[in-house]
Amino acid sequence: MSDEVQAEIREELAAAEAVRPETFEFAIRIRGLRNQFGDAVIHDNLDLDVRSGEILGVVGGSGTGKSVLLRSIVGLQIPAEGEIEVYGKTLDTIADEEESRDLRRRWGVMFQGGALFSTLSVAENIQVPLREYYPRLDQKLLDEIAAYKVAMVGLPPDAGPKYPAELSGGMVKRAGLARALALDPALLFLDEPTAGLDPIGAAKFDELIRGLADTMGLTVFLITHDLDTLYATCDRVAVLAEKRVIAVGTIPELLATEHPWIQEYFNGPRGRAASSCNQTQDRKS
Repeated sequence: MSDEVQAEIREELAAAEAVRPETFEFAIRIRGLRNQFGDAVIHDNLDLDVRSGEILGVVGGSGTGKSVLLRSIVGLQIPAEGEIEVYGKTLDTIADEEESRDLRRRWGVMFQGGALFSTLSVAENIQVPLREYYPRLDQKLLDEIAAYKVAMVGLPPDAGPKYPAELSGGMVKRAGLARALALDPALLFLDEPTAGLDPIGAAKFDELIRGLADTMGLTVFLITHDLDTLYATCDRVAVLAEKRVIAVGTIPELLATEHPWIQEYFNGPRGRAASSCNQTQDRKS
């Protein structure tokens, strides 16, 4: 391994140490956020804090801007107003490009459907962010890291050389997760990670997320419609409605609120079924 690569690794370890959960009370702080497309206002005066080390579920009806919120945090959507702070830094006020890159490599994103490059193998997809941020890594080390990430998300070793079209839906999700974890991020964004999976596959994916978060000390921002996922993985849940975050708390805390959408969401037939299933699992454990 060259001296340059060793120096990069030392710098990476130091940067990772700087954003450990105990260093910052909040991984993300959002104040006064406004997003709009033309005359359509998606968010208005939205505030949200994401605690370091927690898994925060984000729910809301269709059109409430859950994915727009995620894209705003990672810099893919420029808000009309407001401030977004990640690990004490505000992206749009960072003048130094290297400092901006250093912050961006502290997070990983798994978009809906995995969003893998169809012309690249699973291993090559995982290597994309590694090549972008660490261009001096040799191919042997890139292959070793990709193989490790494949194993980390529970895929078999022979999944690495395969292309997305050769994978099942569940395997594509895991491959997308492996790419999101390629840089060993402190902060993980997941957009509908269990959408389209059968109940067994979704439950296993929930277990994987919870296990990785605990093992790696991740902060997870998780958008989902899946009530079972909320009960199985999330420490707290943020509810988007009326163009803002109307409530944040544990599920029991949200159940104690009187907002009609929250009551309908968690106390409707599917909400009651998810709650009953969660209570059954708690008794078994």
